[in-house]
Amino acid sequence: MIVLGYNGFGRSAEIFGRLFRATGIDRHLLYGHDSSAALVVDGKLVAAVEEERLNREKKTSSFPVNAIRWCLESAGMTLDDVDTFAFSWQFSEDVLNRMIAEITDDPAASVEQKFARLRRLEETHAAMFSQAATEADFLEHTGHRLDPAKLVRVPHHIAHLMTGYHLSGGGDAAFLVSDGRAEWLSAIAGEVRAGEVKVFDDMTVDSRHSLAMLFSVVTRYLGFVPNNDEYKVMGLAGYGAPPEPNPFLTHVVEMCPDGTYRIPYPAHAVPDYYELFDRVFGGDERCREEFDYRVRVASAAQHMLETVTAGQIRTLEARSDLPRVIFEGGLALNCVNNSKLLERSRFTEMDVSFGASDVGVAIGAALYACGRAGTPPRVSASPYLGPSYDGQEIQSALEQYADRVVWRELDPADVPREAAALMQERCVIGWFQGRMEYGPRALGNRSILANPKFPDIKDIINERIKHREQFRPFAPVVLEHLAPEVFELGKKKSSPYMTFVVPVRPEYRDRIQGACHVDATSRIQTVTEESNPLLARLLREFNELTGIPCLINTSFNVAGEPIVCSPADALSCFLKTEMDHLFLGNFLVSRM
Repeated sequence: MIVLGYNGFGRSAEIFGRLFRATGIDRHLLYGHDSSAALVVDGKLVAAVEEERLNREKKTSSFPVNAIRWCLESAGMTLDDVDTFAFSWQFSEDVLNRMIAEITDDPAASVEQKFARLRRLEETHAAMFSQAATEADFLEHTGHRLDPAKLVRVPHHIAHLMTGYHLSGGGDAAFLVSDGRAEWLSAIAGEVRAGEVKVFDDMTVDSRHSLAMLFSVVTRYLGFVPNNDEYKVMGLAGYGAPPEPNPFLTHVVEMCPDGTYRIPYPAHAVPDYYELFDRVFGGDERCREEFDYRVRVASAAQHMLETVTAGQIRTLEARSDLPRVIFEGGLALNCVNNSKLLERSRFTEMDVSFGASDVGVAIGAALYACGRAGTPPRVSASPYLGPSYDGQEIQSALEQYADRVVWRELDPADVPREAAALMQERCVIGWFQGRMEYGPRALGNRSILANPKFPDIKDIINERIKHREQFRPFAPVVLEHLAPEVFELGKKKSSPYMTFVVPVRPEYRDRIQGACHVDATSRIQTVTEESNPLLARLLREFNELTGIPCLINTSFNVAGEPIVCSPADALSCFLKTEMDHLFLGNFLVSRM
């Protein structure tokens, strides 16, 4: 059985820009962002790629025509071969009725405002949400007419859940899914037993009280791009302790005993939130530009997020006796929170996948449809699901840049040794190998690597290479069996996807300063010989040469651009930066 999962709407940017002013700083506040496609063949996940990696438009919401094409071509298939098309949204009649009620029941809106919102919803439904719109979108972008009997529309949060459930190996588990909003909810919780999903309805949170969207409003308030830069707020929070009492918890969020919560304004009420935040933090437009003020608000926002989700986890603990919990959705990218949730709970394990945010729902939708059709998914945990390029393709790309770079081809066995030798010094390298990883984190195949022992290496990479804010931290990649020696892992035995932050052991804080955040923590990636053999060899070689068991690993891109996909992307990015060398497969590339 062949199942193609996908996420993305052809008209999302246009519709949300025109009707909901999702432009400029708010350009990512729309349905279908992080569009992508995934291919499952006889229960096996064989290919997946985000559309942004191919169309080079960061966080694109465009219909994933390039991603669909690549997935099928990589498997030697066409659209005619697909048995089921799984779309990661389901705007059922019940969902639409709830969306209508969300508008009509709003006591703060006038009748005229309600009619205007209803008209916008009607137009959005006709252009994007309806079955007819889904079929027309597919036909317009692929030339293929969908057979309605082959189309499965999967509820967005269930797609998130299936991603985490199957990528973590299946089995019984409790779960929490939390993001900005799905069709109309922002969070669900429950458990999976014997493959059956049970949602605890009394723990659901609708989009009017979305914690992730509140965090996005804070992101915007601090001058960053909402639904994109929340990790910057998380990083800033490490520079200071939250104020006591926390204004977000005393004046903004109302926590309920059942683990749910209430938020005063909808996320689109930006002026109301700005006035509220200025009042409770004693701020103004000028303050929002000051580092210390930003840190104070960011640390309070991070503490608020941790406190509210901890309440959800406590309620989930009381409802489920299972020892493991799956956490998915955009909020699960807050890896500082993930570690605290696990350590402070009775759960012995927490799984957060490499596709926890909306990039992953194409995978989850495909796996859901596959299982529903009677083919049990058989999924490995590998994130390396994207395009790869052979030596001839790399050579061809190099020749296009022959007037700007020089290169030499190495014996494959010598690549890790040469890279390790170079990184004994303040040498920053681009590392382009094998199949591209899936998800928002570079996991060692499209990475920028460096020696973490130098205190100034963070400034060098932020300023000269990534072109981003100086306060931004970098993650270390480490061999899994050495990780407990360097980091305090707590309940975690591994962290292969950079989805958990852990303390650095005191004896290593000076030794790996470049990979140690200001609060002495690191967002680690653990690697084994099985998960990424080449990267594991590089880490072994580097450790033998330097006695340092980890490397800085950051994504191979510059601010505002997607992670590189092709050799040409890598060469273009390399030449925009002050990276010292580029390992392009077996080729060592340097500037002229």
